[in-house]
Amino acid sequence: MKYFIIIFFFLATGIGAWAQSSNCNCCSENHDDFDFWEGNWEVTNKDGTDAGKNTIIKIQDGCILMENWISAKGQYTGTSLNFYNDKTKQWEQLWIDNAGSHLKLTGKRTGNQMIMKSLPFEHQDGKNYVNKITWTLNKDGTVRQLWEILHNDTVSNVAFDGLYRKVQ
Repeated sequence: MKYFIIIFFFLATGIGAWAQSSNCNCCSENHDDFDFWEGNWEVTNKDGTDAGKNTIIKIQDGCILMENWISAKGQYTGTSLNFYNDKTKQWEQLWIDNAGSHLKLTGKRTGNQMIMKSLPFEHQDGKNYVNKITWTLNKDGTVRQLWEILHNDTVSNVAFDGLYRKVQ
């Protein structure tokens, strides 16, 4: 019986130590940089009209921030997967929507903003442009999403300017 208790003690402490030392692959401060966007949101356009609803959740043991968007009229939907890439030290986003469009972005958090940009793309006017999306965490807990189209680092168009308010 004495040996059974000793063996049980070593097994129990070994299993406990193994469970405590299990790797949390996405538990760094960098992996939490975009957590301010997590939640259920009602989104309005700059003029205050209803833009839609957005749900952002963490999946895959906290390694991915997944977005599910539905426009105010329900006809336009999209999903993005967002993650911190340890190798490049950047955040990455892949957006895909029900119109067959996709967008790839990379960037990082600076202060209270997550700023991501696309690679340059050629528009039908023959000029190169870059998508730049900035999510700003406001002091009142709302989030502003500003999507700008840049040409030579100058804003040529604003594709979206929305305000996120959490749904309780």
